[in-house]
Amino acid sequence: MEGQQEGRAAIRQKSAEIGVAALFLLAGAIVVYDSVRLGVKWAEEGPEAGYFPFYIGLILCISAFINLGTALVARGDSGTAFVEVGQLKLVLAVLVPTSAYVALIGWLGIYVASILFIGFFMRWLGKYSWWKLAAVSIGNSVFFFVIFEVWFRIPLPKGPLEAMLGLN
Repeated sequence: MEGQQEGRAAIRQKSAEIGVAALFLLAGAIVVYDSVRLGVKWAEEGPEAGYFPFYIGLILCISAFINLGTALVARGDSGTAFVEVGQLKLVLAVLVPTSAYVALIGWLGIYVASILFIGFFMRWLGKYSWWKLAAVSIGNSVFFFVIFEVWFRIPLPKGPLEAMLGLN
C-alpha cells in the first residue's frame, strides 16, 4: 500500500497553477497597496517613491489574473500530477529542517544553529559516526567564525553561548 501512495499525486497541476497565480496576485496587490501609500505620482522633482514599484505590482497583478483565468478555464490535463507523494516527502524532508534552522538562528545564533543543522543532516541522512559529525559541524562553524568575525570583521547573529564565551 505504501508503494502505491508514493506514486499518487499529492498536488495536481491545475491546483498548483491556481495556487501560484493567487500568490503572485497577492504579492502584486501588496506592492500596489504599499506603492500608493508611498505616492505614485510624478512630482516636480521626479517620480515619487512608489511610482516604479506601483507599475511593477500592476504588471504582476495583470499577469497573475491572466494565469489564474487560464488555469481556471483549462480543461485538458486536469488530472496531471504536479508533484507526487514520494517527491513531496523528499522536498519536505529538507524544507522542514531548513525552516527550523532559520528559526533557530535568531534564538541560538548562526554558529550553534549551524552546528545543529549540519549535525542533524549528517546523522539522519548520512548515518555518519558521532565523532565525524562533531568534527565537521563544529569545524565548519569555527571556520566561518574566523573568516567572518575575525578576518572580515562582519558580525553575524550570535546567541547565548557566544555571550557566555564573551564573543559578542
